[in-house]
Amino acid sequence: MGRWTYIRRTAVAAAAVIALAPGCTFGDNSGGDGKAPSDGSGGGPVLAVKIDNVGPARPQTGLDAADVVYAEQVEAGLSRLMAVYGDPDRLPSIVGPVRSARETDLELLRQFDDPVLAFSGAQSKLLPLIADAPLRGQTPGKAPADAYFRDGNRAAPHNLFVRPKALGLEKGDGDGLSSTGFVFGPRPKDGGTPEQERTVRFPAARFTFTWSTEQERWLIAMDGERAITSDGKNLAASTVVVQYAKVRESRFHDRSGNNTPFTETVGSGKAQVLRDGRAYEARWERSDAEDGTEFTTPDGEPLPFAKGQVWVVYAKA
Repeated sequence: MGRWTYIRRTAVAAAAVIALAPGCTFGDNSGGDGKAPSDGSGGGPVLAVKIDNVGPARPQTGLDAADVVYAEQVEAGLSRLMAVYGDPDRLPSIVGPVRSARETDLELLRQFDDPVLAFSGAQSKLLPLIADAPLRGQTPGKAPADAYFRDGNRAAPHNLFVRPKALGLEKGDGDGLSSTGFVFGPRPKDGGTPEQERTVRFPAARFTFTWSTEQERWLIAMDGERAITSDGKNLAASTVVVQYAKVRESRFHDRSGNNTPFTETVGSGKAQVLRDGRAYEARWERSDAEDGTEFTTPDGEPLPFAKGQVWVVYAKA
C-alpha cells in the first residue's frame, strides 16, 4: 500500500470516527499559543527532537507541548525519546536536553513529508545514512547560530537545548501528523478493560502510566520517579500505545562497545492502547516505511485515540 493511498484511507476512517544559557528562564512550554497538544492536525513540516532520558537529563523541557512522544531503547538497555511537533504555529520556546540520533529514527521519520530532525549529532558511521535520509537534519553546526544553547546549570552532555522557533519552520502545505496513521475520536463502545496502571520495562529503564480520573490523563513516571516538566507540572498523556516490535542488534556501537538496538517499526504485531482509564487490545501494521502505522481492534476496525498527547512506547516483542 503506497503512502498516499494509506493517507487517504486513514482520512476516510478518521472522518468516520471524528463527528539554557546561564540566566535563561524556562517558562510555559505547553505550546506556541499556550494550548496543550491536540491531534497534530496543523499543516506544515513536522519537527522531531531527540531528547535525553537518563536521570541527569530530567526534568526535560518542552515535552508537554509535543503531539507525539516516541520512547525507544538505546545502548545498555536505556531509553531515549523523540518528541514530534506537528504544527509550526504551536512550537514551545525551548526543547531539550537534545541528544544524538539513532538508526531507528531514520525509519520512523520516513512516514513524514520532509521532516526536520533536531539532534546533537551521531556516530561517524551513521552520519552518511542521516545525510542520505529524506529529512532535514538540524545540528548545532548546521542550525542558525541562536538555535542551540547550553544551560550552564547542568553538566554536559545533558545541557544542550534548542529553540524550535529559531529553526525557521513555517506553516505551509505539509500534512503535519496526518501521515502517522493515527485516528482520533470517541473510545470504542465495546471492548477494553479497566486499567489503572501500566508499566513497560526496558532492560535498564521503565515507564509507568497511571490513570488520573481528575485530570483524565495518564500520569507518567520514568525509572520509578514522577515525570515533570521543567516548571514542575506532571507529564501526562491522553493516549498511551504499548507497541510490541522486534528489537535487534544493529551494526552500530557506542564508545563503550555497547551495541545500538534497532527497533523495527515497519511490519505488524500486537499492541495495547490505553485511553480513558481502559486498555484495548490492538494490532498495528505499517506496510512500508513511507506509510503511517495503523492501529485496529481485533475486529479490524480503526482504534481511535483520545484527543491530546500520544505516547508510543516500543516494547520488545
